[in-house]
Amino acid sequence: QVQLVESGGGLVQAGGSLRLSCKASGIIFSLNALGWYRQAPGKQRELVAVLTSGGSTNYADSVKGRFTISRDNAKNMVYLQMNSLKPEDTAVYYCAAGPMSRNVVTYNYWGQGTQVTVSS
Repeated sequence: QVQLVESGGGLVQAGGSLRLSCKASGIIFSLNALGWYRQAPGKQRELVAVLTSGGSTNYADSVKGRFTISRDNAKNMVYLQMNSLKPEDTAVYYCAAGPMSRNVVTYNYWGQGTQVTVSS
């Protein structure tokens, strides 16, 4: 049974930092692409960052230069370091995993989400 469990969310002031973690089990972690998504109230879920099994990364324009995605295959962990946080970063953050084919990731597995709230 595949499980993705996020942690590290919380309340932080604008300009602060948080590091989200996601522990995966039940999948061959190193073969999957990993992503962080977020969903703010009343908005669609959006992709924040992607890290492929080959090490390539991609970020939403809104977080470039502030967020960093990384992985530890030995621990089956993926991280999202978030710096210079803004109130508009407030959302539920989800980690996701899935295979990539022809540069397209199919996210088959999702975590339950962790709340990030940035106060002004």
